[in-house]
Amino acid sequence: FCNCFQNTVLVWAPCIYLWVLSPFYCLRLYCHGRGRLPLSSLCSAKLLLGFFLASFGFVEFFYILLERRQEIQQHLVFLLSPIIRSLTVVLAVCVIHWERMRGCRSSVFLFFFWLLGVVCSLIPLHAKVQLGLSPDIVRYLAFFSYFALQLAQLFLSCFADRAPSVYLFFFQNACPVQDASFLSKILFWWFSGLVFKGYRSPLQAEDLWSLREEDTSEKIISDLEEEWTAERTKLHTSIALGSRLPEQAQFLRKIQKEQSSGFCLLRTLARSFGPYFLNGTLCLMQISSYFIVPSFKPLSFSFYLSLLLGFMKDEDAPMWKGFFYASLMFLLSCLQSVFNHQYTYTCFTVGMRVKTAVMGLVYRKSLVVNSAARRTCTVGEIVNLVSADTQKLMDFVVYFNAVWLAPIEVTLCLFFLWQHLGPSALAGIATVIFIFPLNGFIARQRSKLQVQMKYMDGRVKLMNEILNGIKILKFYAWEKAFLEQVLGYREKELKTLKKSQILYSVSLASFNSSSFLIAFAMFGVYVLIDDKNVLDAQKIFVSMALINILKTPLSQLPFAMSTTMQALVSLKRLGKFLCQDELKPDNVTRESFKSVFENGTFSWSKDGPPCLKRISVRVPCGSLVAVVGHVGSGKSSLLSAMLGETEKRSGAVSVKGSIAYVPQQAWIQNASLQDNILFGQEKKESWYQRVLEACALLPDLDNLPAGDATEIGEKGLNLSGGQKQRVSLARAVYRKADVYLLDDPLSAVDAHVGQHIFNKVIGPKGILRDKTRVLVTHGMSFLPQADLILVLVDGEISERGSYQELLNRNGDFADFIHTFASSERKECLSEASQRGNITVVGDTNSITIEALADSDDDHIPEDLGKLTKVDKARIGRVRSFILKLDDTMYIEYFRTIGLPLIVSIVFLYAFQQAASLSYNYWLSLWADQPVINGTQLNVDLKLGVYGALGFAQGIAIFGTTLAISLGCIIASRHLHLDLLNNVLHSPMSFFESTPSGNLLNRFAKEIDAIDNMIPDGLKMMLGYFFKLMEVCIIVLMATPFAAVIILPMAFLYGFIQSFYVATSCQLRRLESVSRSPIYTHLNETVQGASVIRAFNEQSRFIMGANHKVDHNQTAYFPRFVATRWLGVNLEFLGNGIVLAASILSVMAKGTLSPGMVGLAVSHSLQVTGFLSWIVRSWTDVENNIVSVERVKEYADTPKEAAWSIEGSSLPPSWPQKGAIEFQDYGLQYRKGLELALKGISVHIKEREKIGIVGRTGAGKSSLALGIFRILEAAKGQIYIDGINIAEIGLHDLRSRITIIPQDPVLFSGSLRMNLDPFDAYSDEEVWNALELAHLKNFVSELPDKLNHECSEGGENISLGQRQLVCLARALLRKTKILVLDEATAALDLETDTLIQSTIRSQFEDCAVLTIAHRLNTIMDYTKVIVMDKGHIVEMDSPSNLIAKRGQFYYMCREAGLL
Repeated sequence: FCNCFQNTVLVWAPCIYLWVLSPFYCLRLYCHGRGRLPLSSLCSAKLLLGFFLASFGFVEFFYILLERRQEIQQHLVFLLSPIIRSLTVVLAVCVIHWERMRGCRSSVFLFFFWLLGVVCSLIPLHAKVQLGLSPDIVRYLAFFSYFALQLAQLFLSCFADRAPSVYLFFFQNACPVQDASFLSKILFWWFSGLVFKGYRSPLQAEDLWSLREEDTSEKIISDLEEEWTAERTKLHTSIALGSRLPEQAQFLRKIQKEQSSGFCLLRTLARSFGPYFLNGTLCLMQISSYFIVPSFKPLSFSFYLSLLLGFMKDEDAPMWKGFFYASLMFLLSCLQSVFNHQYTYTCFTVGMRVKTAVMGLVYRKSLVVNSAARRTCTVGEIVNLVSADTQKLMDFVVYFNAVWLAPIEVTLCLFFLWQHLGPSALAGIATVIFIFPLNGFIARQRSKLQVQMKYMDGRVKLMNEILNGIKILKFYAWEKAFLEQVLGYREKELKTLKKSQILYSVSLASFNSSSFLIAFAMFGVYVLIDDKNVLDAQKIFVSMALINILKTPLSQLPFAMSTTMQALVSLKRLGKFLCQDELKPDNVTRESFKSVFENGTFSWSKDGPPCLKRISVRVPCGSLVAVVGHVGSGKSSLLSAMLGETEKRSGAVSVKGSIAYVPQQAWIQNASLQDNILFGQEKKESWYQRVLEACALLPDLDNLPAGDATEIGEKGLNLSGGQKQRVSLARAVYRKADVYLLDDPLSAVDAHVGQHIFNKVIGPKGILRDKTRVLVTHGMSFLPQADLILVLVDGEISERGSYQELLNRNGDFADFIHTFASSERKECLSEASQRGNITVVGDTNSITIEALADSDDDHIPEDLGKLTKVDKARIGRVRSFILKLDDTMYIEYFRTIGLPLIVSIVFLYAFQQAASLSYNYWLSLWADQPVINGTQLNVDLKLGVYGALGFAQGIAIFGTTLAISLGCIIASRHLHLDLLNNVLHSPMSFFESTPSGNLLNRFAKEIDAIDNMIPDGLKMMLGYFFKLMEVCIIVLMATPFAAVIILPMAFLYGFIQSFYVATSCQLRRLESVSRSPIYTHLNETVQGASVIRAFNEQSRFIMGANHKVDHNQTAYFPRFVATRWLGVNLEFLGNGIVLAASILSVMAKGTLSPGMVGLAVSHSLQVTGFLSWIVRSWTDVENNIVSVERVKEYADTPKEAAWSIEGSSLPPSWPQKGAIEFQDYGLQYRKGLELALKGISVHIKEREKIGIVGRTGAGKSSLALGIFRILEAAKGQIYIDGINIAEIGLHDLRSRITIIPQDPVLFSGSLRMNLDPFDAYSDEEVWNALELAHLKNFVSELPDKLNHECSEGGENISLGQRQLVCLARALLRKTKILVLDEATAALDLETDTLIQSTIRSQFEDCAVLTIAHRLNTIMDYTKVIVMDKGHIVEMDSPSNLIAKRGQFYYMCREAGLL
């Protein structure tokens, strides 16, 4: 370049850049300032260097002016350039100062200015070095000094300024990306600190950075919620406009709504996250342009490869050209790596935010969805939405751009191929046209197979119900029936998955063979249409380079299409749920006067029959209103109407002030007892103690290991029914609300405790006496003290008035009272003074888990009362904890696949790459063949061999992908079966201490990862690994000296990878562990939604959900950044292979043929892509194999005894008599704890009716748990008909005896399945059992009768009816031993009396053990056992015990029975 060009263009280019753009940059800083930065040493150094740089220009100006005047006369530009340069540096110094004033810590703008300055100085530098020492020594030295200072400025601009101390104080443990410099951001150096920390010691949750503000749930969802609400309103408005249409048209509108809801959600997400996503898309387009876009042709690889091969042919070309082309190819590879990883980083960031947004929307929706919609969306399905479906949306974000960009890239590549090969390129186009529709057809077929999600939903939903009702399953020995149901869903799921994977294998084989098919078609047509068409090295390898560029879009396209199809299904499912009908705020109005119903008609759904009709009632402030009626008469529905939970068809409801609600089935959180009572309120000690005393909870606190700080298991697993109900009541009382809605809270407690609670809490002298109370009750003794009694019959108020008014009318109510309440009425007459010296201490049916920390260890106060085990992250790389210490989880996983299949897979991969290597080498030989008379010899043979090798490779590709898919399905089936068996064989203590969210996480997310993520990762990893081996072999064949570079790089590659894996695996574990609480919290929220709404605590629970999601994302964010950090580092190593192959080829110019050079260089260009995909797939496999580890985690947990014992001599009709004998029996809840039952020795004869009573913690329920071996004996034995129950299988025992539990549990499915899951009884026997349980009329009126579909937990029938279904189960089994755990507590007295008579008549020849709350139900029993502190203190007939005036006598006296 001439001297003039060096002193004008090269000097002015950086100056023009700065002067043109600095005003805009300064304006941006002004608008987006972040406060002033203190003057740091880095900033001072930049300013000082800027001063020196500016002074050099002025010095040069005066030097020329004084010493070189003749130059000025010739070229004035020599004088202007130093001045312009100095003034530009002054401007740069001003920009540095302005950046400091506006809080900019790292300047991209100035980094590019200094970089441009250094690049423009390289040409003058080269010229000066070549010319040697100049006679003008001053300017010569000045240039080198200026260049050195410019380099120093460039170096300093690579670092970011320190954040202000105030910022560090407010943002502790902030993510370093916010403080990182531009260079650090694009190369991910800011992440290195965490990698080093993870390498030195296993990462813990405390080591992770806090989320950036823009990534937090609060920020994301607050912006998105408004958008979604507006979008949803538009959709609902369009549907509402069609409500006047005919029924068929309305049905079509409904389907259209479901279809369009997914697109509405997509549109909302696009508006919120689209702008940031576009940044990544620009990076992706930049990558594409470097390879193929015509306007960037000088920057494309194929162009420089063509130049390099031309250089190799030209014997006279200077060597510097070859080195120049090689360096430019290396530079292009590096740019590709940087842009590629920036794009992926952006996509994953958007994906993370989309996941947060969707989780937040689903959680908020679950709090407002109405009861009709709630019945169509079970907890399991909602958990699936936030686990599997959000993951599919994240994958969609990452691969979406490939759907539209891949066809464009393919088109441009084919255009360039046309330029090289002429019309022969049409053959390649025809091949692509064939491949695309084939894969489009496969994608459509696979999308139809997305019903796999339906089966997965069904499986997860069923597992959720199994985990919720595990106690019932164990009592009834139903595990096998439900195991078969789960496996039925699983088999359908895997069958669909297998079909999908076969189609996917065809798709992958066609795409991976596409480069060969295109080349074969084009080269074949090219050489066959004209003998003069010669394939030389330039034509072959430039074409192959373009075809290899095609590989990326063609291999990504099937995956992108598959991901898009899955995401559309997930969007539809999410949209459908998010567009479900919500509770209407105007269902209930808030008044400041009275609580009123005005001619209200209510139903549970828009189209369903009314559950309440013509309800008109005024509830005076401060009054006690009692609601009575038979089972299913609408009592609970009345309270739900006041809460706004039902659909208001007509009329009006208004409620005065705040509400506190006690549901019929207590909802207890997995938190401490105190947290359950306070429920988000501030603790006021005196009021808190008063509430505990009034709700009879003080005696229970003495029995709990950590008092009120004891952790309560999920759904109150370690509390009895009575204790749960009293905690639920205490929560409401503590609230100090205006209106109390009490849904039969006293049925689950003993009569004497119920009386105590009524007197102290609900009654006229209770602490709620000034509040409005609506009490649903079956207890007649409380009615005389009610201000107003409402009698409900079939959803209508049949009578109303005070107790005396209703009696005086002599209606149905009066007849009912006279008939059934004579004994109970005595209770209201018994005063506290008549109770002697006995104090009321809690209900008699309390399970006391006395200490929940192993007493083998030292008792640590923090662990006292801790029940649930936190889902912990393991430490170190993935290791098996079942096999030998040295075996890895990979061996465990591959062992389940089977050695023959693994050997087949490895052989097929080796064969596939051998075929690929052979046909590529064959091409290089073809390219080097001499041309004779303008033609090449044996073209047909060469084409035939090339085609045979290529087709052999295609068949091998199909075989490998199919073999991996089938092998992974085999492994997945085994792992799921093992997990299911391990969980179902676990004892009850395991379920009490393990949150269901942890288990659901294993069955949903982890199994989904094993089903889909591991197989895909393995296919990618093995495929690209073998391809990399092929490239290395080709490069070594061409230039053996490359081994000197490749071998060290391989070791460095392995070192960086192993360095990183420790951090990556631990991050994956931490992310998995932090995911479980999200599901647990969601599960808990959905089940307690009505309580949360009643107490108006939605915002607190939403904040809790936000915190849990953010905690999970705190681990997820560094996890995906770790992959980018590794990718950039390793790809730069890969780019070194490109450089090595090119430089060594240039150096061996005289000895290497152009064909071999073309083969080596064109293949080395693929190395960065291969390394990128190996990194991604290896990391995915390494991270997802943790799912195998987590699924296997429950293999070594304690298991209960065998379900059945082979070769057992147990008679089929055992037990024939039903005699039970306890011999010095002892029982403990956990090893090392005090015995809960001590030295129990009692003989229960056949046909005896035994009542079991006692105070809190006496051991009554423990006795029942011992008979069913829910807990195993610590000492002694239990004999039934002379057989030791410890020596027989658990199912042999549990299936031959029956219990009717206190908490009735139903599963979603038909009513018949709930009664007889094994189909062991005829319909006639089932109807007979229903008739005896007084359910025949109810079931007969149902449209589907026995096939009536019960919703999850049986929520679509009343609690009393559920209790009757449990009774029908017992009547159906008709075993010789029946245990009743106060099974009729939720029934009205009339039904209770009928049921008691049924039990007496139908189980007359059976031994009946009743754990009693209502003592009047056992007064005619053969014997009563009175228990206290694990001992039997009294045992005799009721009359004899009363005569002895012992504990039983005083209990009867308390209950008003004497």
